[in-house]
Amino acid sequence: MIKLSPPQRTWPLYRVTSSRAIEAQALQALPAMQLMERAGLSVAKLALALQADAERAIWVVCGPGNNGGDGLVAARLLHALGRKVTVSLIGSKTTGPADARQALRAAQAAGLSIREDLSPPEHAGLVIDGLLGLGASPRRGPGELDGAIALLNRLSTPKLAIDLPSGLSGDNGCASGAAVLQAQHTLCLLNLKPGLFTGQGRALCGELWFDDLGLTPSQMADAHWLGQDCLQAWLHAGPATAHKGSQGDVLVLGGSPGMRGAARLAGRAALAAGAGRVYLSFLNTSAESAEDADAQRPELMLMPRQRLQYSAGWQGLTVVAGCGGGSAIAPELAALLQHSERLLLDADALNSLSLSPNLQEALRQRAARGLPTLLTPHPLEAARLLSCSTAEVQADRLNAAQALADRFDCYALLKGSGSLIAAARSGELLINSSGNAALATAGTGDVLAGWLGGLWAQAPKQDPQAIAAAAVYWHGRAAEGLRAGPLRAADLIERMHALRLGKP
Repeated sequence: MIKLSPPQRTWPLYRVTSSRAIEAQALQALPAMQLMERAGLSVAKLALALQADAERAIWVVCGPGNNGGDGLVAARLLHALGRKVTVSLIGSKTTGPADARQALRAAQAAGLSIREDLSPPEHAGLVIDGLLGLGASPRRGPGELDGAIALLNRLSTPKLAIDLPSGLSGDNGCASGAAVLQAQHTLCLLNLKPGLFTGQGRALCGELWFDDLGLTPSQMADAHWLGQDCLQAWLHAGPATAHKGSQGDVLVLGGSPGMRGAARLAGRAALAAGAGRVYLSFLNTSAESAEDADAQRPELMLMPRQRLQYSAGWQGLTVVAGCGGGSAIAPELAALLQHSERLLLDADALNSLSLSPNLQEALRQRAARGLPTLLTPHPLEAARLLSCSTAEVQADRLNAAQALADRFDCYALLKGSGSLIAAARSGELLINSSGNAALATAGTGDVLAGWLGGLWAQAPKQDPQAIAAAAVYWHGRAAEGLRAGPLRAADLIERMHALRLGKP
């Protein structure tokens, strides 16, 4: 068993259908009850670690399925060690999987009294949630189990969820019924599920633990959860022959009047990420001078607009477009889509794209010409691009990210809790593991766009999905360790730069 947060390496994730297939294969490979015994032993070990006080009771709340069976095995083992254990079983004792029924008989034979009510024991120090696990389903209607989840949520006692917090979809990180458990700890068993790491999952699972139960899935993963290893290629000194011309050029196009700061933040981030030269091109401006770029960062240069009137002027540029662009970005998009060798579309560029079928077709044509594009929407911008509601995007973030990449034949980074990175028709989704609420401030998205552009400029031939993974993980990692409160965007850049220098 290991503690997952923060992950040192990237982990494979399996949706519910794949998880059920993995479980079925494990059941066939092991003697009867062995898988459940291993799971229950793992739960019991963690329960002892989390609640070492033998005077405090442990309340195991079980449903009628295999998740409840795991809980019953854990209860039996804890009881054998002399711990005060109370077991409540919600649902029928005579139906359900064979292993779960056997676990119930073994618990009763060990002297455990199985209650059918939900009265918590006095002085309980831990609640073990064995109600649903993978049994959660979008088709599950309201009823006794929802009521049990709601009751547990009203308790202040710490809760340990088995595999998944009950009521949480393992596929999309959303509530599958009327109630979903708020856990302080979740012990994932056999394999990891994507719903734990995106949407509401990150907030509901608490501290994450994992036990593969001694088995390795043979199936291809449905997604991957990013670990610190995605930064390995970036946190080292460059070659001795490096110079600013070899580190790539970034053009940030945006910053309408009143929103210049967004473009400046993106430009500063691209510089800190290591781009050799970074240019700003402000929108709706008639007079450009060196002072107009960024007085606090004189390294930033203004791009003369006349350079972009010729196709050769775009050569070698990685373009970050839309940061603070407002409606003024719309007339620029046709040229951007036609000429940019590497193009990142953010913020207002995405909103303008969503309004124009012609621009959308031009975006799709870029891939046919071998020109990569990365979209970096937040959920509302994604909803506009997909012609649906924000709620629909958030209800199935994995499919929404893949739909964006497939529809526009590009790469898509769907921001939010557990940001997702998809590539057109690849099927390999990446889910970010870093970040927290400190990033919920104005300008942090501009910083991410600029940082990504800075990395991409340095490695123009690398897989854009891998570059986006490094950027989004780096972005979130810089916010971690902040005790409380917001992280201002300009300060975020310096924290990201400090990580590159090896500072905490």
